[in-house]
Amino acid sequence: MLAAVLGAACGWLCLASAPTYAQIAFTPCAGSTEFACGHLTVPLDPSGAVPGTVTLALRRHRATVGEAHSAIIALAGGPGQSAIPFAETFSELLGAAGATRDLIVFDQRGIGFSQPLSCHALERPGLFHSNGALIEACASQLGPARADYTTANTVADIEAIRVAGGYEKLVLYGTSYGTKVAELYAQDYPTHVEALVLDSVVPPNGPEPLNRPTFAALPRVLAQICADRACAHITANPFADLTRVVRRSGALPLIGRVIDGQGKAHLELIFPGDIYGLLLAGDFSPVLRAELVTALSAAAKGDPAALARLTADSGGGEDEQEDFDTPLYYATTCEEQDFPWNRAVDPNARLAEATAAARALPASTFAPFSAAEAIELSDAASCAHWPFTAPAPPSDSLPFPNVPTLILSGADDLRTPTANAREVAAQIPDAQLLIVPYTGHSVLTDERTNCGREALQALFASGHVKPCRALAPPPAIRPPPLPPRRLALVTPAGGAGGLPGRTVHAADLTLAYLFRQLAFQLEQLIDSGELQLTLPTLRTGGLRAGWAGYANGRISLHGYSYVPGMTVSGTLVAGAGALSIAGSSAAAGTLHVGAGGELSGALGGHAVRLLQSPGATAAIVGDDAAPSSHSPAQRAVVRSAVRELDELLGGSRP
Repeated sequence: MLAAVLGAACGWLCLASAPTYAQIAFTPCAGSTEFACGHLTVPLDPSGAVPGTVTLALRRHRATVGEAHSAIIALAGGPGQSAIPFAETFSELLGAAGATRDLIVFDQRGIGFSQPLSCHALERPGLFHSNGALIEACASQLGPARADYTTANTVADIEAIRVAGGYEKLVLYGTSYGTKVAELYAQDYPTHVEALVLDSVVPPNGPEPLNRPTFAALPRVLAQICADRACAHITANPFADLTRVVRRSGALPLIGRVIDGQGKAHLELIFPGDIYGLLLAGDFSPVLRAELVTALSAAAKGDPAALARLTADSGGGEDEQEDFDTPLYYATTCEEQDFPWNRAVDPNARLAEATAAARALPASTFAPFSAAEAIELSDAASCAHWPFTAPAPPSDSLPFPNVPTLILSGADDLRTPTANAREVAAQIPDAQLLIVPYTGHSVLTDERTNCGREALQALFASGHVKPCRALAPPPAIRPPPLPPRRLALVTPAGGAGGLPGRTVHAADLTLAYLFRQLAFQLEQLIDSGELQLTLPTLRTGGLRAGWAGYANGRISLHGYSYVPGMTVSGTLVAGAGALSIAGSSAAAGTLHVGAGGELSGALGGHAVRLLQSPGATAAIVGDDAAPSSHSPAQRAVVRSAVRELDELLGGSRP
């Protein structure tokens, strides 16, 4: 058992030297009974060459059993993400592992409550004629101190926290960029490391400046989404679809027609960067990953409507988080990444050198994107304009300590692919690598199973981590059907042939699409933390025309169209209601929606009846839709909201 091994290693020394906290004056945090708040002032430059200090903000959760001689340091991602807002999440995830150890959560220097960096230039970007001028202005405003916000500085801060806190050893728990911080600390201070938990790995010398591991992972991840015939009747090759769409949008942007929540149409331009942004945004959304496969297949076949809707709804990719410090991101990323250029030359020359280096690589390196697009999508385009303060840092080749190590990788993670995890696992003796299926980035907070969390507890209990059980893909991650381009392509159903049968089937597909749109909006509210005690008002446009929305316990459809030439109007309350079917291509009439999701009525003078299987709608989002980054109370709210939405749609739309 890990606890026994660590206890034996500690020996009499642990008993003889009780930890002291004199250098960090912790006091109860306002509004929290679990955490104490403290501050630690550290040198701006650990070497002492540059004067000045930085005050770090810390949160401490005391061990619940005995007096702690070690602490768990929880590290957020970025660089630039504040960790303190996730303090309760870290505590909940660690569970029993934190019983005999203190948990320390701190905002890294230049972030959140630790004297955040700020650039007035970023607050008024419209004043600058280019992004390059904006980056140069930001760096100038930061001044020479911008050199003191690298990963190495954060590693020195962690050691200062260990010493000031009186801890003999640390457990480093990092997510994304936080794994790099943990790795470098373990290499620099191997005797002070008790264990490592690395979730969504960035290697010590990463990230790779041109994102080559991400491009290499695209075919594998897309194929995994389509495993177990999940893409039957949708696509035989999702990567080929991606290739066609990217190449078409690279020549001229794709143009899709998007209907907004008011029922008004507008055109959406789709560029390769938008598609790349959607791929990365899918790291945090199984619903988006599934929808994107279908949307790409439809666009490859000449129907870009679904892809345009995803682009519009997702803002082309990721939204910047409020607790993310962009100046710190550039100060760290630009200073320490080894881009393929000479730092002494001017920005245009740097970009030319980077582009030449990218084009010298095999075309398959970035496929289906071009070398020029890869440069544009990387940080090279911005960092070329950064006024560097030092040469590129040397490659890190120090060995890792042989300590208990759990490495977690989401099988569908694109920003920190499994190849990264394998690279680091190969360098740590006896490291245990766990690949979690159907999961993107940040396994412990976003997984839909308990595989990663069970492994974390097993590491500290028995020391042995079991592989994830083989499970069938949940409905939420199965790509939906291709949107029909005309009603004649819909197969008859509901006990009727010809046009009435096609129409009732199309009505069923329309309600299914509506639910997925509402579910996607709900997922975005969950991820943003904006979900309140009840479902808010939701509005969404149809794929082809009209709009629909939820308000005050009912869903209303207004000329809502998923299939060209057919509209659906009406109201659903608790899953039941009447829908009016119209349109130039449809069999007109009325459909009644039963509480169990049954569709029945008369279309074009013919009786139709289509049964549904109950419970499928809740599976779209999942009964436990909120990731574990939310508190138990928040997840309870989410489950209630999902059940309410499920009831509104009759618990039946597939």
